Amino acid sequence: MWDLNRQITEQKDKNSLLKARNDTLDAEVRDLKQGFAAIEERARNELGMVKQDEVFYQVIEKSNLDVAPSVHQDTNKQ
Repeated sequence: MWDLNRQITEQKDKNSLLKARNDTLDAEVRDLKQGFAAIEERARNELGMVKQDEVFYQVIEKSNLDVAPSVHQDTNKQ
């Protein structure tokens, strides 16, 4: 009996996760059907697209750069 209750609880947990996923997908489908805003957002975020006559700037944080400063050695020393 204990095993059956555990299985039921596990299945209810799985069902809850799947329902949340389905709700998210349902909302996304409705957004895509209703307007171009969601399509534009996906094109920008997932495909890196920009509008015609739009300028794209990419800002790279200095702290994210792992480039060591170049060291120049003078081989012409006497």
